Amino acid sequence: MSKNQDELSRGLTPRHITMMALGGVIGAGMFKGSSSSIATAGPGVVVSYLIGGIILLFVMQGLAEMTIRHPHARNFRDLLEPILGRFAGYLAGWMYWITWVLVMAAEITAAAIFLQYWFDHIPLWILSLIISLLITGINLFQVKIYGETEFWLAGIKILVLILFILLGGTLLFTGFSDHAAPGLTNLTAHGGFFPNGIVGIASSMLIVMFSFGGAEMIGMTLGEMKNPEKVVPRIARTVITRIIVFYILPIFVIVSLVPWNQLGENSPFVTVFQAIGIPYVDHIMNFVLLTAVISSANSGMYAASRMLYSQARSGHAPKFLAKLSKQKVPVFALLFSTSFLYIGVIIAFFAKGKTFDYLMVIPAYSMLLIWILLLMAHLKSRSQGIDTNKYHVKFFPFTSWIGLIILGIIFVGITLTTPFYGTIATGITVLIVTLIYPLTIRRSTRATSN
Repeated sequence: MSKNQDELSRGLTPRHITMMALGGVIGAGMFKGSSSSIATAGPGVVVSYLIGGIILLFVMQGLAEMTIRHPHARNFRDLLEPILGRFAGYLAGWMYWITWVLVMAAEITAAAIFLQYWFDHIPLWILSLIISLLITGINLFQVKIYGETEFWLAGIKILVLILFILLGGTLLFTGFSDHAAPGLTNLTAHGGFFPNGIVGIASSMLIVMFSFGGAEMIGMTLGEMKNPEKVVPRIARTVITRIIVFYILPIFVIVSLVPWNQLGENSPFVTVFQAIGIPYVDHIMNFVLLTAVISSANSGMYAASRMLYSQARSGHAPKFLAKLSKQKVPVFALLFSTSFLYIGVIIAFFAKGKTFDYLMVIPAYSMLLIWILLLMAHLKSRSQGIDTNKYHVKFFPFTSWIGLIILGIIFVGITLTTPFYGTIATGITVLIVTLIYPLTIRRSTRATSN
């Protein structure tokens, strides 16, 4: 173990961060989960994703401005704590860690299923174990190795989306196979643009928030990126463009090419490619989905380990979790997160009924909580003034207030339209984390006095 230095290495370059930002929001939720959001809101789901993208823009702008003001922050938890207080940082940190442990379990379970499509004679638990060990091994190396791996995994997803947009957009007006060019008629021909009304939009926001969760991952890399005060504002300026190009446009093409009520539960990308007649589409999309979930699990491993490391540095977790390896990787925090990952995978495989589905509501609520806290912190941070010569949000405070109001409405909508047991599971989790808080404060105080 490194005894001389306990700081993370700044091995992530701007190209790594840029691809991580894109890869964070382009996951299995895009390629597969979008079928659920489309089934819930119909063509109007485009509006749902646009609303989510606008809120994400406001959050990222606030994050970028606070990064300028706190250049020594290692992650977004370090931005929240000095402004909103110690409990806010503690709660955000643990809920974020729990979120990624659950997401990793779900993604690795999905990856095993995708792999079994080709290796149907190998048990799922073995495939899951292999993937888990692979991702753990990648994250044990220098952070630059993680960044490079994520760069290429994200690149595959982005390439597929670009090809889909170009091909699908062309077919909208040229037709394909025996199908006439649909143009934009499918947007309103099957119950209208909002077939399920405002309830459909509200229900889809749970999936949208879960899908966009991961963009705040940029706030986890502050301690390991080069020149964060320059990189984060640059990403914040272009986030809405990337969301429109790589998220909203593909969804728009899907609901325009194929009637929304004929997509079924399969990946809408598979449905569209099959209708076009592309050969081996099942194998192609299985590979894309596999890379998407591995990318998400890989990012989750990074986020969970860094957040646990940060919690330990602040006294909210056992001190040994803050130790770094010679590669300046929080190895104990990483292995501890991995152990819970295996427990999560077991739950995902053997949970009866919708038990695991209820647990997966927690990440959506957690992302909502973290975005709300970031916007609140941004509002409060301005009380100390702002240097207009550096990056700052021009339309402050309107952007943050608008974001908070919309997130509040979304929270109410999600609560009313989400299965009751999922909300209860989230509430119990927050309660347990809150009740443990006084114990961490006492331990931290004793450590400081000694």
